[in-house]
Amino acid sequence: MMFDRLYEKDVAISGIGQSEVGRPSNKSAMRLTLDACLEAIADAGLTRDDIDGVSCWPGDNNNGDAFSPVGPNALIGTLGLKVNWYGGGYEGPGPLAGVINGAMAIAAGLCRHVLVFRTITEATRRQTDKGASALTNKTVGRDSSAAWQWYTPFNVLSGVNLMAMYAQRHFHDYGTTPEQLAQIALTCRANAALNPKAIFRTPLTMDDYMASRMISTPLRMLDCDVHCDASTAIILSRADAAKDGPNPPVRIEAIGAALHQPWSWDQLDLTAMATRDCGDMMWSRTDVKPSEVGSAQLYDGFSILTMMWLEGLRLCPRGESGPFVEGGRRIALDGQLPVNTNGGQLSGGRTHGLGYVHEACSQLWGRAGARQVAPHQVAVVASGGGPLGGSLLLVRD
Repeated sequence: MMFDRLYEKDVAISGIGQSEVGRPSNKSAMRLTLDACLEAIADAGLTRDDIDGVSCWPGDNNNGDAFSPVGPNALIGTLGLKVNWYGGGYEGPGPLAGVINGAMAIAAGLCRHVLVFRTITEATRRQTDKGASALTNKTVGRDSSAAWQWYTPFNVLSGVNLMAMYAQRHFHDYGTTPEQLAQIALTCRANAALNPKAIFRTPLTMDDYMASRMISTPLRMLDCDVHCDASTAIILSRADAAKDGPNPPVRIEAIGAALHQPWSWDQLDLTAMATRDCGDMMWSRTDVKPSEVGSAQLYDGFSILTMMWLEGLRLCPRGESGPFVEGGRRIALDGQLPVNTNGGQLSGGRTHGLGYVHEACSQLWGRAGARQVAPHQVAVVASGGGPLGGSLLLVRD
């Protein structure tokens, strides 16, 4: 379905920034955030006075929780910004919600330059609380009145338990194999070896993968992302304003944010989750075709999610992500469709959403160093799992 006005086409990414990625970092959450945001502002050729909007996901809604220790309020005060609009909050289409909301604010005429950021300090928190990011915090803690309470009787104590059920169904329905699933982890590790910020850079073999501890069948330890401390920031600018900056604008050609299913982790399409809805919406808003995509940064909080995003975004036929990634050649840096070129979250570090946008822009601008893929104009970014899902189609002018 096409719409009368496609607001995202009025918006471009003009600058990017990222702090160190530590496991853990010695810097505070705010210091990491400032490092990323100031770098992004400078990269866009702007000053703090130019920033008139701030957006993030999910915002500081839990008083400094490691999942999101810094929100818009604190950042605005610390940087001394004068904004016309700002926002944050958990409810939305997953980790890319900050980008999507910021783009809407620009298209609505509220802002000219929006600073979007995502900070996470789970590596530091897990030094003292090994369950800092586990679902036990939701099922038996402060959110016990929410939907999570219904999973507790079934020992769903971690996100891996939910994702393992999706993976098992994918294996059952489509014949996906552990060796195929392993290619996501192996590809991410090979790419991370070329990324100086990546958490894990040592070589990884199929034998290493198969020998890694089973966490929740069929997902092994190496199918799970790596907690870290980091902050990532991007600058969204009105498209005409972005043309004045030092970088070729990376236009937001299309957005996917649809959810045509119940918001529930257990009542979704079990082999696609929200990915198909996002993909259908995104491709309906552009004339660009999946075959034109030159790199793909696809959420790998767990390896099965990357495979589902490949299918949901029509980068391969539904049910065929296993054969598509088999052997790893198609998704390698020099392959048909390079995937998670910075090592993703499985080896690069769980920067949780915005890190994929940072990497996509680095690739489109030819700034990815040793991991740079062949020159291309179109990249896709997708983030989220379960009912949380968002995607961006990015085009370099």
